[in-house]
Amino acid sequence: MEAYHYILFGVVAFLFAAVGHGGASGYLALMALLGFAPEEMRPTALALNLLVSATSFWLFYRAGHFRWSLFWPFAVASIPFSFLGGWLMVDTVVYRKLLGVFLFLPVVRFFIEHDKDQFSHRSSSLYGSLGIGSGIGFLSGLIGIGGGVLLSPILLLLRWADQKQTAAVSALFIFVNSAAGLAGQWSKGIVLPPAMGGLVLTAFAGGLLGGWLGAGTFSQRVLKYILAIVLLLASVKLLFT
Repeated sequence: MEAYHYILFGVVAFLFAAVGHGGASGYLALMALLGFAPEEMRPTALALNLLVSATSFWLFYRAGHFRWSLFWPFAVASIPFSFLGGWLMVDTVVYRKLLGVFLFLPVVRFFIEHDKDQFSHRSSSLYGSLGIGSGIGFLSGLIGIGGGVLLSPILLLLRWADQKQTAAVSALFIFVNSAAGLAGQWSKGIVLPPAMGGLVLTAFAGGLLGGWLGAGTFSQRVLKYILAIVLLLASVKLLFT
């Protein structure tokens, strides 16, 4: 790999960590463009997801944005289904295209709606959270992502959390989901690329800076637009790679 390839992974980690994501969809897009072996892509993306999401979560948690009551129903439902999705070996083309369309819809709304730093809160639904968590978990394990790009827009559009609370909940959700998905793949054997050490270092550096700015310096408005960019990147990746 060239030096700038590692930098690209660091940039992806920075953008995703700023909104509480691990960056799996971005890593998968880069690996597809750089010609990584197919058997390396899912486990590599999930491993980097674990590192970056954990870093991002810790920074958002320290800043006081995490809500346990919102998090746990999604996690309880998602973990077993993420393991199942990671264990299955099926053709994921249809799932990828549908998810690409799904992720593009909130991008349009985030860009056209008026900016509002004030948050209008609605109480979350336990059964709704369990259902959403199980669906996201299964699709995440199947495709090889942590699920944050699916959970974040749902939380925001349902107004169950503001932008920084969403980032904190998504970061831990991604961590446990990625661990379960990686465990499902590990049970059938995984392959990591020779450049894994360098990817870990650059992703950690990018994730640390992104999480620090996202948790403290960036405003709700800035995070909204970063999330829109992240979702757009993920949508394009799913639709066209």
